Amino acid sequence: MTSRTEPLVFVQFYLRCLSHASYLVGDRTTGRAVVVDPRRDVNDYVSTAERHGLTIERVVETHVHADFLSGHLELAERTSARISYGSAAVLDFDTDPLHDGEHLSLGEVDLEILHTPGHTPESICVVVREHADDAVPHAVLTGDTLFIGDVGRPDLLSARGRSAEDMARALYRSTRERLLALPDETRVYPAHGAGSACGKNLSTELSCTIGDQRRSNPALADMTEDEFVSLVTEGQPAAPAYFAFTSARNRQARPVLDEEAPVPSLTPAAFLGARAGGATVLDTRDPEPFASAHLPGAVNVPLGGRFAELAGEVLDARDRIVLCGDPVTAREARNRLARIGFDQVLGALGIPVDAVGDEHLTTTARVEAGDLAARLAEDADGFALVDVRGPNEVRETGTIPGARLVPLPELTARLDELPADRPLTVLCASGNRSSVAASVLRARGFDATDLRGGFSAWRGRVARPAGPARGGVPA
Repeated sequence: MTSRTEPLVFVQFYLRCLSHASYLVGDRTTGRAVVVDPRRDVNDYVSTAERHGLTIERVVETHVHADFLSGHLELAERTSARISYGSAAVLDFDTDPLHDGEHLSLGEVDLEILHTPGHTPESICVVVREHADDAVPHAVLTGDTLFIGDVGRPDLLSARGRSAEDMARALYRSTRERLLALPDETRVYPAHGAGSACGKNLSTELSCTIGDQRRSNPALADMTEDEFVSLVTEGQPAAPAYFAFTSARNRQARPVLDEEAPVPSLTPAAFLGARAGGATVLDTRDPEPFASAHLPGAVNVPLGGRFAELAGEVLDARDRIVLCGDPVTAREARNRLARIGFDQVLGALGIPVDAVGDEHLTTTARVEAGDLAARLAEDADGFALVDVRGPNEVRETGTIPGARLVPLPELTARLDELPADRPLTVLCASGNRSSVAASVLRARGFDATDLRGGFSAWRGRVARPAGPARGGVPA
Protein backbone atom coordinates (compact mmCIF):
# COMPACT_ATOMS: atom_id res chain seq x y z
CA MET A 1 0.00 0.00 0.00
CA THR A 2 1.44 3.35 -1.02
CA SER A 3 1.46 6.02 1.70
CA ARG A 4 0.29 9.48 0.83
CA THR A 5 2.80 12.33 0.61
CA GLU A 6 2.94 15.13 3.13
CA PRO A 7 2.01 18.17 1.08
CA LEU A 8 1.40 20.66 3.89
CA VAL A 9 3.72 23.61 4.48
CA PHE A 10 2.73 25.35 7.70
CA VAL A 11 4.79 28.23 9.14
CA GLN A 12 3.95 30.39 12.15
CA PHE A 13 5.45 33.88 12.35
CA TYR A 14 5.45 35.43 15.83
CA LEU A 15 6.10 39.12 16.43
CA ARG A 16 6.77 39.45 20.16
CA CYS A 17 6.63 43.25 20.30
CA LEU A 18 2.93 43.08 19.31
CA SER A 19 2.23 39.54 20.57
CA HIS A 20 1.05 38.86 17.03
CA ALA A 21 0.99 35.53 15.20
CA SER A 22 0.51 35.10 11.45
CA TYR A 23 0.71 32.09 9.20
CA LEU A 24 1.84 30.77 5.83
CA VAL A 25 -0.09 27.71 4.66
CA GLY A 26 0.97 26.05 1.43
CA ASP A 27 0.81 22.88 -0.65
CA ARG A 28 4.06 21.35 -1.89
CA THR A 29 2.33 19.43 -4.66
CA THR A 30 0.96 22.54 -6.36
CA GLY A 31 3.18 25.34 -5.01
CA ARG A 32 0.11 27.35 -3.97
CA ALA A 33 -0.08 29.19 -0.65
CA VAL A 34 -2.07 31.64 1.48
CA VAL A 35 -0.97 33.98 4.25
CA VAL A 36 -3.29 34.50 7.22
CA ASP A 37 -3.35 37.70 9.31
CA PRO A 38 -0.08 39.24 8.03
CA ARG A 39 1.71 42.17 9.60
CA ARG A 40 2.44 45.18 7.43
CA ASP A 41 6.13 44.57 6.71
CA VAL A 42 5.80 41.53 4.50
CA ASN A 43 9.33 40.59 3.42
CA ASP A 44 9.39 37.54 5.72
CA TYR A 45 6.31 36.01 4.10
CA VAL A 46 7.59 36.54 0.57
CA SER A 47 11.05 35.15 1.30
CA THR A 48 9.68 32.15 3.23
CA ALA A 49 7.30 31.30 0.39
CA GLU A 50 10.14 31.52 -2.11
CA ARG A 51 12.29 29.26 0.05
CA HIS A 52 9.57 26.59 0.01
CA GLY A 53 8.85 27.01 -3.70
CA LEU A 54 5.41 28.50 -3.05
CA THR A 55 3.40 31.26 -4.68
CA ILE A 56 1.21 33.34 -2.37
CA GLU A 57 -2.13 33.54 -4.14
CA ARG A 58 -4.40 34.73 -1.35
CA VAL A 59 -4.29 36.77 1.87
CA VAL A 60 -6.89 35.73 4.43
CA GLU A 61 -7.81 38.07 7.29
CA THR A 62 -9.68 36.42 10.15
CA HIS A 63 -11.24 39.80 10.99
CA VAL A 64 -10.63 43.54 10.82
CA HIS A 65 -7.76 43.90 13.27
CA ALA A 66 -7.58 46.77 15.75
CA ASP A 67 -4.16 46.30 17.35
CA PHE A 68 -2.00 46.41 14.21
CA LEU A 69 -2.24 47.59 10.62
CA SER A 70 -2.52 44.46 8.54
CA GLY A 71 -0.35 43.71 5.53
CA HIS A 72 -2.99 42.54 3.05
CA LEU A 73 -2.48 45.52 0.73
CA GLU A 74 1.31 45.19 0.86
CA LEU A 75 1.16 41.47 0.05
CA ALA A 76 -1.36 42.03 -2.73
CA GLU A 77 0.95 44.58 -4.33
CA ARG A 78 4.02 42.34 -3.97
CA THR A 79 2.42 39.07 -5.11
CA SER A 80 -0.87 39.93 -6.87
CA ALA A 81 -2.62 37.83 -4.21
CA ARG A 82 -6.35 38.14 -3.70
CA ILE A 83 -7.54 39.56 -0.39
CA SER A 84 -10.24 37.71 1.54
CA TYR A 85 -12.24 38.46 4.67
CA GLY A 86 -15.31 36.80 6.05
CA SER A 87 -18.42 37.69 4.09
CA ALA A 88 -19.76 39.90 6.90
CA ALA A 89 -16.80 42.32 6.68
CA VAL A 90 -17.57 45.92 5.68
CA LEU A 91 -14.59 47.34 3.77
CA ASP A 92 -13.73 50.24 1.50
CA PHE A 93 -11.87 48.12 -1.08
CA ASP A 94 -12.65 45.11 -3.20
CA THR A 95 -12.10 41.65 -1.73
CA ASP A 96 -12.93 38.04 -2.51
CA PRO A 97 -15.27 37.31 0.44
CA LEU A 98 -15.31 33.97 2.22
CA HIS A 99 -18.58 32.35 3.27
CA ASP A 100 -19.33 30.07 6.18
CA GLY A 101 -18.58 26.48 5.23
CA GLU A 102 -16.65 27.42 2.10
CA HIS A 103 -13.59 25.33 1.21
CA LEU A 104 -10.42 26.72 -0.36
CA SER A 105 -8.40 24.02 -2.08
CA LEU A 106 -4.66 24.53 -2.49
CA GLY A 107 -4.34 21.08 -4.10
CA GLU A 108 -4.12 18.35 -1.48
CA VAL A 109 -4.33 20.91 1.32
CA ASP A 110 -7.83 22.11 2.15
CA LEU A 111 -8.94 25.19 4.09
CA GLU A 112 -12.46 25.32 5.55
CA ILE A 113 -13.98 28.64 6.62
CA LEU A 114 -15.97 28.85 9.86
CA HIS A 115 -17.97 31.99 10.58
CA THR A 116 -17.28 32.71 14.28
CA PRO A 117 -18.60 36.15 15.25
CA GLY A 118 -18.06 37.50 18.74
CA HIS A 119 -14.76 39.34 18.86
CA THR A 120 -15.99 41.13 15.74
CA PRO A 121 -19.08 40.49 13.60
CA GLU A 122 -17.02 39.31 10.62
CA SER A 123 -14.64 37.02 12.52
CA ILE A 124 -13.79 33.72 10.88
CA CYS A 125 -11.61 30.74 11.77
CA VAL A 126 -9.72 28.66 9.21
CA VAL A 127 -9.61 24.87 9.55
CA VAL A 128 -6.50 23.44 7.90
CA ARG A 129 -6.51 19.83 6.61
CA GLU A 130 -3.44 18.29 5.03
CA HIS A 131 -5.77 16.20 2.87
CA ALA A 132 -9.35 17.20 2.16
CA ASP A 133 -10.73 13.92 3.53
CA ASP A 134 -8.77 13.94 6.82
CA ALA A 135 -11.11 13.23 9.73
CA VAL A 136 -8.86 15.16 12.13
CA PRO A 137 -7.73 18.58 10.90
CA HIS A 138 -4.08 19.50 11.19
CA ALA A 139 -4.98 22.85 12.77
CA VAL A 140 -7.49 25.61 13.19
CA LEU A 141 -6.38 29.23 12.84
CA THR A 142 -8.61 30.99 15.35
CA GLY A 143 -7.72 34.65 14.86
CA ASP A 144 -8.97 36.56 17.91
CA THR A 145 -11.92 34.23 18.53
CA LEU A 146 -10.01 31.73 20.67
CA PHE A 147 -6.66 32.27 22.34
CA ILE A 148 -4.57 29.86 24.36
CA GLY A 149 -6.10 30.35 27.81
CA ASP A 150 -8.75 32.92 26.86
CA VAL A 151 -11.14 34.15 24.19
CA GLY A 152 -11.15 37.43 22.29
CA ARG A 153 -12.58 40.45 24.05
CA PRO A 154 -16.08 41.34 22.85
CA ASP A 155 -16.08 45.02 23.79
CA LEU A 156 -13.99 46.70 21.09
CA LEU A 157 -17.03 47.33 18.89
CA SER A 158 -19.27 48.78 21.61
CA ALA A 159 -18.82 52.31 20.35
CA ARG A 160 -19.95 51.28 16.85
CA GLY A 161 -23.47 50.32 17.91
CA ARG A 162 -22.95 46.73 19.01
CA SER A 163 -22.94 46.16 22.74
CA ALA A 164 -20.29 44.09 24.44
CA GLU A 165 -23.06 41.83 25.75
CA ASP A 166 -24.41 41.13 22.27
CA MET A 167 -20.94 40.32 20.97
CA ALA A 168 -20.22 38.13 24.01
CA ARG A 169 -23.36 36.09 23.37
CA ALA A 170 -22.28 35.56 19.76
CA LEU A 171 -18.84 34.54 21.01
CA TYR A 172 -20.37 32.00 23.39
CA ARG A 173 -22.14 30.32 20.51
CA SER A 174 -19.12 30.48 18.20
CA THR A 175 -16.82 28.81 20.68
CA ARG A 176 -19.29 26.12 21.77
CA GLU A 177 -21.01 25.32 18.50
CA ARG A 178 -18.15 25.75 16.04
CA LEU A 179 -14.72 25.42 17.66
CA LEU A 180 -15.49 22.89 20.38
CA ALA A 181 -17.16 20.74 17.72
CA LEU A 182 -13.72 20.07 16.23
CA PRO A 183 -11.81 16.93 17.25
CA ASP A 184 -9.76 17.26 20.43
CA GLU A 185 -6.54 16.51 18.53
CA THR A 186 -6.94 19.61 16.33
CA ARG A 187 -4.16 22.08 17.05
CA VAL A 188 -5.15 25.66 17.87
CA TYR A 189 -3.13 28.54 16.43
CA PRO A 190 -4.42 32.00 17.47
CA ALA A 191 -3.50 35.45 16.19
CA HIS A 192 -2.15 36.66 19.55
CA GLY A 193 -0.27 35.56 22.64
CA ALA A 194 0.51 36.91 26.10
CA GLY A 195 0.75 40.68 26.32
CA SER A 196 -1.93 41.46 23.77
CA ALA A 197 -4.71 43.83 24.81
CA CYS A 198 -7.16 41.77 22.75
CA GLY A 199 -7.85 39.54 25.77
CA LYS A 200 -7.25 39.20 29.53
CA ASN A 201 -5.41 35.97 30.28
CA LEU A 202 -3.51 34.96 27.16
CA SER A 203 -0.92 32.22 27.57
CA THR A 204 2.73 32.44 26.61
CA GLU A 205 2.19 29.21 24.64
CA LEU A 206 1.89 29.76 20.90
CA SER A 207 -0.26 26.72 20.13
CA CYS A 208 -2.28 24.05 21.89
CA THR A 209 -5.07 21.61 21.04
CA ILE A 210 -8.83 21.86 21.16
CA GLY A 211 -8.83 19.11 23.81
CA ASP A 212 -6.35 20.93 26.03
CA GLN A 213 -8.34 24.13 25.72
CA ARG A 214 -11.59 22.31 26.44
CA ARG A 215 -10.05 21.13 29.73
CA SER A 216 -8.01 24.17 30.80
CA ASN A 217 -9.36 27.39 29.27
CA PRO A 218 -11.57 29.15 31.86
CA ALA A 219 -13.64 30.75 29.09
CA LEU A 220 -14.50 27.30 27.68
CA ALA A 221 -15.58 25.78 30.99
CA ASP A 222 -19.08 24.44 31.46
CA MET A 223 -21.18 27.53 32.17
CA THR A 224 -24.34 29.26 31.09
CA GLU A 225 -24.38 31.92 28.43
CA ASP A 226 -25.05 34.59 31.07
CA GLU A 227 -22.09 33.40 33.12
CA PHE A 228 -19.90 33.55 30.02
CA VAL A 229 -21.04 37.10 29.27
CA SER A 230 -20.08 38.22 32.77
CA LEU A 231 -16.71 36.48 32.56
CA VAL A 232 -15.59 37.97 29.25
CA THR A 233 -16.96 41.49 29.67
CA GLU A 234 -15.54 42.21 33.13
CA GLY A 235 -11.96 43.20 33.88
CA GLN A 236 -10.78 43.77 30.33
CA PRO A 237 -7.63 45.93 30.06
CA ALA A 238 -7.93 49.46 28.75
CA ALA A 239 -7.77 49.42 24.97
CA PRO A 240 -5.02 51.68 23.58
CA ALA A 241 -6.38 54.78 21.91
CA TYR A 242 -4.86 53.83 18.58
CA PHE A 243 -7.10 50.75 18.29
CA ALA A 244 -10.00 52.79 16.90
CA PHE A 245 -7.72 54.46 14.35
CA THR A 246 -6.09 51.22 13.24
CA SER A 247 -9.38 49.38 12.96
CA ALA A 248 -10.74 52.12 10.70
CA ARG A 249 -7.51 52.20 8.69
CA ASN A 250 -7.65 48.45 8.09
CA ARG A 251 -10.98 48.95 6.32
CA GLN A 252 -9.52 51.51 3.92
CA ALA A 253 -7.53 51.47 0.70
CA ARG A 254 -4.51 53.29 2.11
CA PRO A 255 -0.89 53.74 0.92
CA VAL A 256 1.35 50.68 1.19
CA LEU A 257 4.56 50.56 3.20
CA ASP A 258 7.96 50.36 1.51
CA GLU A 259 9.85 48.79 4.39
CA GLU A 260 13.19 49.12 2.59
CA ALA A 261 12.93 52.88 1.98
CA PRO A 262 15.43 54.92 4.01
CA VAL A 263 14.27 57.43 6.60
CA PRO A 264 15.32 60.99 5.71
CA SER A 265 18.34 61.98 7.79
CA LEU A 266 17.89 65.44 9.30
CA THR A 267 20.60 67.89 10.24
CA PRO A 268 20.29 69.38 13.73
CA ALA A 269 18.99 72.60 12.21
CA ALA A 270 16.34 70.80 10.16
CA PHE A 271 15.41 68.61 13.12
CA LEU A 272 15.02 71.57 15.48
CA GLY A 273 13.11 73.41 12.78
CA ALA A 274 10.64 70.54 12.47
CA ARG A 275 10.20 70.53 16.25
CA ALA A 276 9.59 74.28 16.23
CA GLY A 277 7.01 73.71 13.51
CA GLY A 278 4.98 71.40 15.76
CA ALA A 279 6.43 67.97 15.05
CA THR A 280 6.53 65.53 17.96
CA VAL A 281 10.03 64.50 19.00
CA LEU A 282 10.09 60.75 19.65
CA ASP A 283 13.25 59.68 21.46
CA THR A 284 13.75 55.93 21.09
CA ARG A 285 16.59 55.46 23.60
CA ASP A 286 16.32 53.62 26.89
CA PRO A 287 15.14 55.57 29.97
CA GLU A 288 18.59 56.09 31.53
CA PRO A 289 20.34 57.79 28.59
CA PHE A 290 17.14 59.72 27.93
CA ALA A 291 17.11 61.05 31.50
CA SER A 292 20.76 62.07 31.19
CA ALA A 293 20.26 64.29 28.13
CA HIS A 294 17.25 64.90 25.92
CA LEU A 295 15.46 67.61 24.02
CA PRO A 296 12.82 69.45 26.07
CA GLY A 297 9.35 68.21 25.21
CA ALA A 298 10.59 64.92 23.74
CA VAL A 299 8.52 61.80 24.33
CA ASN A 300 10.60 58.79 25.37
CA VAL A 301 9.46 55.42 24.01
CA PRO A 302 12.35 52.91 24.07
CA LEU A 303 12.77 51.00 20.82
CA GLY A 304 13.19 47.69 22.62
CA GLY A 305 10.12 45.71 23.69
CA ARG A 306 6.61 46.88 22.88
CA PHE A 307 7.68 50.06 21.13
CA ALA A 308 4.84 50.51 18.65
CA GLU A 309 2.15 49.66 21.17
CA LEU A 310 3.54 52.10 23.76
CA ALA A 311 3.89 54.83 21.15
CA GLY A 312 0.31 54.22 20.06
CA GLU A 313 -0.88 54.57 23.64
CA VAL A 314 0.53 58.08 24.12
CA LEU A 315 0.81 59.62 20.64
CA ASP A 316 -1.84 60.52 18.10
CA ALA A 317 -1.77 58.84 14.70
CA ARG A 318 -2.06 62.27 13.10
CA ASP A 319 1.12 63.53 14.81
CA ARG A 320 4.00 64.47 12.57
CA ILE A 321 6.98 62.68 14.12
CA VAL A 322 10.73 63.24 14.07
CA LEU A 323 12.85 60.46 15.51
CA CYS A 324 16.01 60.69 17.56
CA GLY A 325 18.22 58.14 19.26
CA ASP A 326 20.64 55.86 17.46
CA PRO A 327 20.55 56.97 13.79
CA VAL A 328 21.19 53.35 12.74
CA THR A 329 17.82 52.27 14.12
CA ALA A 330 15.73 54.93 12.38
CA ARG A 331 14.35 52.59 9.71
CA GLU A 332 13.44 49.96 12.31
CA ALA A 333 11.60 52.59 14.37
CA ARG A 334 9.77 53.88 11.27
CA ASN A 335 8.71 50.36 10.25
CA ARG A 336 7.56 49.45 13.72
CA LEU A 337 5.44 52.61 13.91
CA ALA A 338 4.04 51.73 10.49
CA ARG A 339 2.86 48.41 11.91
CA ILE A 340 0.17 50.34 13.78
CA GLY A 341 -0.44 52.84 10.97
CA PHE A 342 1.59 55.75 12.33
CA ASP A 343 2.97 56.90 8.98
CA GLN A 344 3.76 60.56 9.59
CA VAL A 345 7.50 60.13 10.22
CA LEU A 346 9.20 63.17 8.69
CA GLY A 347 12.75 62.02 9.34
CA ALA A 348 15.34 61.19 11.96
CA LEU A 349 18.12 63.16 13.59
CA GLY A 350 21.28 62.14 11.75
CA ILE A 351 23.58 62.40 14.78
CA PRO A 352 23.35 61.10 18.36
CA VAL A 353 21.19 63.21 20.65
CA ASP A 354 24.02 64.16 22.99
CA ALA A 355 25.92 65.66 20.04
CA VAL A 356 23.25 68.27 19.36
CA GLY A 357 24.73 70.72 21.88
CA ASP A 358 24.17 71.28 25.58
CA GLU A 359 22.24 74.49 24.93
CA HIS A 360 19.46 72.41 23.32
CA LEU A 361 19.30 69.64 25.94
CA THR A 362 17.92 69.10 29.39
CA THR A 363 18.11 66.37 32.04
CA THR A 364 15.62 64.63 34.29
CA ALA A 365 16.35 63.12 37.69
CA ARG A 366 14.67 59.75 38.21
CA VAL A 367 13.64 58.98 41.79
CA GLU A 368 15.12 56.09 43.78
CA ALA A 369 12.76 53.93 45.85
CA GLY A 370 14.46 54.83 49.13
CA ASP A 371 14.32 58.55 48.35
CA LEU A 372 10.65 58.26 47.45
CA ALA A 373 9.92 56.55 50.76
CA ALA A 374 11.69 59.37 52.60
CA ARG A 375 9.73 62.02 50.68
CA LEU A 376 6.45 60.27 51.45
CA ALA A 377 7.32 60.16 55.16
CA GLU A 378 8.30 63.82 55.19
CA ASP A 379 5.67 65.45 52.97
CA ALA A 380 3.20 63.08 51.34
CA ASP A 381 0.95 65.99 50.34
CA GLY A 382 3.73 67.84 48.55
CA PHE A 383 3.52 65.72 45.42
CA ALA A 384 1.23 63.19 43.73
CA LEU A 385 1.89 59.57 42.79
CA VAL A 386 0.57 58.19 39.49
CA ASP A 387 0.58 54.45 38.79
CA VAL A 388 0.30 53.77 35.04
CA ARG A 389 0.02 49.97 35.26
CA GLY A 390 -3.14 48.12 34.32
CA PRO A 391 -5.83 47.33 36.91
CA ASN A 392 -5.05 43.62 36.88
CA GLU A 393 -1.37 44.29 37.60
CA VAL A 394 -2.25 46.50 40.54
CA ARG A 395 -4.81 44.00 41.77
CA GLU A 396 -2.17 41.27 41.84
CA THR A 397 0.66 43.22 43.47
CA GLY A 398 -0.83 46.29 45.14
CA THR A 399 0.60 49.77 44.73
CA ILE A 400 2.17 52.54 46.78
CA PRO A 401 -0.37 53.99 49.26
CA GLY A 402 -1.97 57.11 47.87
CA ALA A 403 -1.09 56.45 44.23
CA ARG A 404 -3.68 57.34 41.60
CA LEU A 405 -4.28 54.54 39.10
CA VAL A 406 -4.23 55.94 35.56
CA PRO A 407 -3.35 53.12 33.11
CA LEU A 408 -0.97 54.29 30.40
CA PRO A 409 -3.50 53.77 27.56
CA GLU A 410 -5.82 56.22 29.37
CA LEU A 411 -3.21 58.80 30.38
CA THR A 412 -3.64 61.41 27.65
CA ALA A 413 -7.44 61.29 27.96
CA ARG A 414 -7.33 61.79 31.75
CA LEU A 415 -4.81 64.60 32.12
CA ASP A 416 -7.44 66.84 33.69
CA GLU A 417 -7.62 64.42 36.65
CA LEU A 418 -4.01 65.08 37.58
CA PRO A 419 -2.99 68.00 39.81
CA ALA A 420 -1.09 70.69 37.92
CA ASP A 421 -0.04 72.50 41.11
CA ARG A 422 2.20 69.73 42.48
CA PRO A 423 5.05 67.61 41.17
CA LEU A 424 4.09 64.16 39.92
CA THR A 425 6.02 60.95 40.42
CA VAL A 426 5.06 58.18 38.02
CA LEU A 427 5.53 54.46 38.57
CA CYS A 428 4.97 51.26 36.61
CA ALA A 429 6.26 47.71 37.05
CA SER A 430 9.92 48.16 36.12
CA GLY A 431 10.45 51.77 35.07
CA ASN A 432 9.92 51.53 31.32
CA ARG A 433 6.31 52.70 30.97
CA SER A 434 6.83 55.27 33.72
CA SER A 435 9.59 56.94 31.69
CA VAL A 436 7.18 57.08 28.74
CA ALA A 437 4.43 58.54 30.90
CA ALA A 438 6.63 61.09 32.68
CA SER A 439 8.00 62.35 29.36
CA VAL A 440 4.45 62.75 28.03
CA LEU A 441 3.42 64.64 31.16
CA ARG A 442 6.39 66.98 30.93
CA ALA A 443 5.58 67.61 27.26
CA ARG A 444 2.07 68.60 28.41
CA GLY A 445 3.40 71.06 30.99
CA PHE A 446 3.44 68.94 34.16
CA ASP A 447 6.35 68.78 36.60
CA ALA A 448 6.89 65.03 36.40
CA THR A 449 9.54 62.45 37.11
CA ASP A 450 9.40 58.70 37.55
CA LEU A 451 10.44 55.92 39.91
CA ARG A 452 13.61 54.18 38.75
CA GLY A 453 12.99 50.42 38.71
CA GLY A 454 9.25 50.87 39.19
CA PHE A 455 7.12 49.07 41.74
CA SER A 456 9.54 46.14 41.65
CA ALA A 457 12.23 48.41 43.09
CA TRP A 458 9.76 49.79 45.66
CA ARG A 459 8.86 46.33 46.89
CA GLY A 460 12.48 45.22 46.95
CA ARG A 461 13.82 48.25 48.81
CA VAL A 462 10.90 49.47 50.90
CA ALA A 463 7.99 47.03 51.13
CA ARG A 464 9.94 43.93 52.17
CA PRO A 465 9.55 42.82 55.80
CA ALA A 466 11.68 44.95 58.09
CA GLY A 467 14.66 43.23 59.66
CA PRO A 468 18.20 43.91 60.82
CA ALA A 469 20.62 44.74 58.07
CA ARG A 470 24.36 44.72 58.44
CA GLY A 471 25.40 46.57 61.58
CA GLY A 472 21.99 46.14 63.11
CA VAL A 473 20.44 49.05 61.17
CA PRO A 474 16.84 48.33 60.04
CA ALA A 475 16.57 47.69 56.31
